[in-house]
Amino acid sequence: MKRLIRSAIIVVSATLGAGIAMVPTAAAAQTKETPAERDATREQLRAILATVGPRNDVAITFRQSTQNPYNFVGSATGLTNSDSLEVVISVTEYKTLSFRIYPHYHGGYINLGRAKNPAGLMQKLLQYNDTNFLFFGADETKDVFAGYTFTLESGFPNEAVTIVLRSLRNQDKYVGEVRSLIDDK
Repeated sequence: MKRLIRSAIIVVSATLGAGIAMVPTAAAAQTKETPAERDATREQLRAILATVGPRNDVAITFRQSTQNPYNFVGSATGLTNSDSLEVVISVTEYKTLSFRIYPHYHGGYINLGRAKNPAGLMQKLLQYNDTNFLFFGADETKDVFAGYTFTLESGFPNEAVTIVLRSLRNQDKYVGEVRSLIDDK
């Protein structure tokens, strides 16, 4: 299970032919929350996850991470293309909520280093960044994820968090679309 989500600018890069393509996501807010503010944000997130997570349109039970008290983790199952979607939501120290959704496929993460066609997979993920509600990337271990980041500069976005939670299961269809780039099946 993914243990740590950092607040930073996430950059997806892919070597495509002779050049390198890079697509940056929105930069995280740079204002740090006080520990009391961060704790309050965590409790707001806990409340919405307890209310929205179990609903049929989300169907994910979230729990607080044992490795990081500012992370909540859950798993979506019963999907068509993925074994499950591992969801990690972090309350960062920089007034952001960070969602990372890791598809599990054939017993593990989708990893660029193990993909049948890593360059093709990266290119497809970059194209999805242009058309999908969530952005796509790979972490420092080359595991592929979908993500979304909220800034909290204007307050806690209850309705927007609910919309993202309801959108998580939609990411399963993209696993089906890149299956030929991951393996031979």
